[in-house]
Amino acid sequence: MFDIDLISRHFLAVYFLFIAVHYASTAIGLNSRTSQSHIQYGEKGSATWWIRQVFNLFRGAILLICIARAFYPIDTWLGIIEPLYTPWVLSIGMLTMLVSLGFVSYSHAYMRQDWRSGIDHDNSRALLTQGPFARSRNPMFLAIMLGQLGLFLTLPSLFTLVCLLVGVVMMRAQAVKEEQALSELYGNEYQSYKAQVPRWLF
Repeated sequence: MFDIDLISRHFLAVYFLFIAVHYASTAIGLNSRTSQSHIQYGEKGSATWWIRQVFNLFRGAILLICIARAFYPIDTWLGIIEPLYTPWVLSIGMLTMLVSLGFVSYSHAYMRQDWRSGIDHDNSRALLTQGPFARSRNPMFLAIMLGQLGLFLTLPSLFTLVCLLVGVVMMRAQAVKEEQALSELYGNEYQSYKAQVPRWLF
């Protein structure tokens, strides 16, 4: 018999370690190739700067807690939602996280060196409107939110519920800020794109 609880614990630890390594190595590799940072925090104290701080805080907490759960019994501190802690829900959660990772990886590959985390005020690059951007103006954020939903299902708890809710709020706020910046950078071209493609999927 498979121990789905044990599998999900180690899955989360490995998953978020992989995400941390992938994110850091991607940023370092792109910086090495283009000689510029692809991670933009914005002006210190600005809304986007605070969004980034909150995002980093939760991302770090999730990583540490998921690793700790693989070795120590800390679930009682997380507020486990027992009715949802079933093999089916945990399995759906892990599958959802893998689908999310696939969408994130696809979007990264599609953007290549045009990928940025945060707002870049350089308009020398062509506006991306095809591929994943043909169906949603924010495909990467959609994929990340799907992953946050998967985390909640893989570890149904008050902790991951807060992570999900805060994550969605932060993603929506960041999307608004980035779209404002894109509108200023690309003018009518972005307005035309915005009129044809929804922010999310609808």
